[in-house]
Amino acid sequence: MEGKKMNLPRGPENLCFDKDEFMKPDFDVDHFVSDCRKRVQLEELREDLELYYKLLKTAMVELINKDYADFVNLSTNLVGMDKALNQLSVPLGQLREEVMSLKSCVSEGIQAVDDRMTKQEDIRRKKMCVLRLIHVIQSVEKIEKILHSQGSKELSSLEGNSPLLTGQVLERIATEFNQLQFHAVQSKGMPLLDKVRPVIVEQYVQSHPNGLQAMYNRLLEFVPHHCRLLREVTGGAISSEKADIVPGYDFLVNSVWPEIVRGLEEKLPSLFNPGNPDVFHEKYTTSMDFVRKFERQCGSQASVKRLRSHPSYQSFNNKWNLPVYFQIRFREIAGAFEEALSDTLEEAPAGSSYCLLATHMVWMSLLKCWSDQMFLPLLAHRLWKLSLQILARYSVFIGEVSVRPISCENMKESKKSVPVGRRESSVSLSPGEDQGNGSSPESQTLPSISSTQLVYVAADLDKLQDQIPDILEMIKPKLEMIGFKNVSCIAGALEDSKTSLSACVPTLNNRIIQDLSESSFAYLKSALEVPRLYRRTNKEVPTKASPYVDSALKPFYRLQNEYKDILKQPMIHQWLEGALSESTQKYYETVSDVLSSVKKMEESLKRLKQARRNVTSNPVGTNGGMSDDNKIRLQLALDVEYFGEQIRKMGLETSSIKSFSALTELVLTAKDQATAEQS
Repeated sequence: MEGKKMNLPRGPENLCFDKDEFMKPDFDVDHFVSDCRKRVQLEELREDLELYYKLLKTAMVELINKDYADFVNLSTNLVGMDKALNQLSVPLGQLREEVMSLKSCVSEGIQAVDDRMTKQEDIRRKKMCVLRLIHVIQSVEKIEKILHSQGSKELSSLEGNSPLLTGQVLERIATEFNQLQFHAVQSKGMPLLDKVRPVIVEQYVQSHPNGLQAMYNRLLEFVPHHCRLLREVTGGAISSEKADIVPGYDFLVNSVWPEIVRGLEEKLPSLFNPGNPDVFHEKYTTSMDFVRKFERQCGSQASVKRLRSHPSYQSFNNKWNLPVYFQIRFREIAGAFEEALSDTLEEAPAGSSYCLLATHMVWMSLLKCWSDQMFLPLLAHRLWKLSLQILARYSVFIGEVSVRPISCENMKESKKSVPVGRRESSVSLSPGEDQGNGSSPESQTLPSISSTQLVYVAADLDKLQDQIPDILEMIKPKLEMIGFKNVSCIAGALEDSKTSLSACVPTLNNRIIQDLSESSFAYLKSALEVPRLYRRTNKEVPTKASPYVDSALKPFYRLQNEYKDILKQPMIHQWLEGALSESTQKYYETVSDVLSSVKKMEESLKRLKQARRNVTSNPVGTNGGMSDDNKIRLQLALDVEYFGEQIRKMGLETSSIKSFSALTELVLTAKDQATAEQS
């Protein structure tokens, strides 16, 4: 009682336990820990317990401080208390004994009454169970007697009364069967029912993982085991040689199947609910397999045709809301796919054969469309359309990506004018490249794309085109399942999709080549600085190439080394040749301008020398060696020679690089001039 009156201090609202749990009389540590572990981890539970422990400790200190005077005067206030307690102890002890004796007597009486009531309730319950089981056994025995008596009457060959007797027998069996069902439901759970229950109820289907399949198996077993006589009587069995049949009647089609459909529609309405597409797919495939097996029990093609034309058969098929199921699946696939087509171009998850998440989702979406967990034969045309839409949407996405401005991720040392020029050229391409998808104002707000992402897009696009034939091989078995044989039409549509994807390749190649060329030329144009390094600086005669050549070649080496595992070698060579051709052409123009400027400067100095006739104006070094102009010519020749050597080390031929032969000829002429003047 004292424990219940105590009020523990309140703790934070986010504690994972209730503070009142500690004050319960039946508090158990193991139960408390296991209960809390269902909600939080043990580490969080420990932290909350430590927090509340500190709170209790603080509250105890505050309580002692609050009643400190009472604690100090406690011994003084208790003077004489022992005598008063001794005087009360004797009468209280007597009273306690009397109360305990009375409580014991009352408890014994209550226990005796409870025991007798429990016995009576148990006897009543067992009696009701026995009565229900007796009714079940009686119903089963009556049905067996009716069937046995009908079999005896068939031996008496009463042809005129056979149809009438058959109808009466069926009516009697149906009546007894209804009573049997009623008592079976009332006696649910009794072992005896396992021997006489003919069907599986909805509770069984819902409470077992394979309940639907088990129910269908029971139904398929019910027909040959329990309907054999009726099929023979009504002419539904091929092996029947009986003469007493009901002409034009099909027992399985007109009696068994409608009852099965009615039972499914009334007692299993959730069977046709497409809200959970995975569960719906499993139920649908299981049900269609049951229908096919049931058709095989019909015994003849005519019976199967009658079954398929029966209204209950059509009703059963129409109950499956396949369009809604497809819409749910469509939103799942399209939603995830569109989410992957983001401006950030996220990388594909680990283990994927693609580089970007967008392309990975294209392939995964196509696989999902035709997977056994999603495909349904009646939705083959919709799934095929969705597959083409996915490829078309990806093609549009690639077209949009290919016109994005390229960010300057690898141009840290270049001037800002270089990326600005690229951005302007990229934006100016978008109206011409994508006239049907956007307008010029929109293109100016396009998100940027890095050089690495652009390479990833090209690699993924090439790989996806290679895997398009695999899509056909994946689809063919599904189409053969529904009897579609015009595979050439499907192959042609996939070829059109591949052509649409291929149309994006030239733009991507041009953008990558342009980016590589500009990245390289940002360093190659440093050739303009060569005259400044040698004019009036008295530097030594150059013997090796300038550092800017190595810097200009870095983008090409990076392409070869970092992307060799995801790109095909012909594609790399194509990009290298294109980029080197463009950068070499610009390099040629730059070197030509430098040499022309050097020649003009040299002629100007000669004229000045003649006018002044002053030896000090001679541009020859102080040591009488090579002139500054010839040093410039020699340096440019060394740079171009080294540039050509590195191109050949990349596995390319300099003859395939446009303007390289003209560049080589230009610097060789300048080198020969410098050598001739020196000699």
